[in-house]
Amino acid sequence: MISVSQKSCFFIGHRETPEEIYPVLCAAVEEHIVRYGVTEFIVGRYGCFDGLAAKAVKTAKQTHPEVELTLLLPYHPAERPIPVPDGFDSTYYPPGMENVPRKVAIVRANRYMVDHTDFLIAYAWHPASNARDLLEYARKREGKGLIHVTALPHNDL
Repeated sequence: MISVSQKSCFFIGHRETPEEIYPVLCAAVEEHIVRYGVTEFIVGRYGCFDGLAAKAVKTAKQTHPEVELTLLLPYHPAERPIPVPDGFDSTYYPPGMENVPRKVAIVRANRYMVDHTDFLIAYAWHPASNARDLLEYARKREGKGLIHVTALPHNDL
């Protein structure tokens, strides 16, 4: 469950993210823990970026045991039961998602997280993509002081 007392960070990125981003992602996770005091990371499970983000947080948990890793569930757990995966501390299904059509459930769950977390780590550069749209939305929220966005570079890898 997303806690209001903890600082939380969500991840968004492209499905086909290259493995080479992993060291940059690990550094971003470490910075969010040490510099910003993030103790809760939320990640999905539908692409390479999500897998790399989860791996980076699991690695960070070895030296920062206070850190929690939560799996975002875009589909109702009663419809598609998912046990808490190894290395994760919990799962989270956003409230109010029960009537969201399946074809937009992931997009809606991701947007909910941007609206309800303190930080976003993004790897989104395809111009016509849901990840890129969400990054742009998060940047608008950042301009209002509602979230802090870290966009990972894709050219420097």
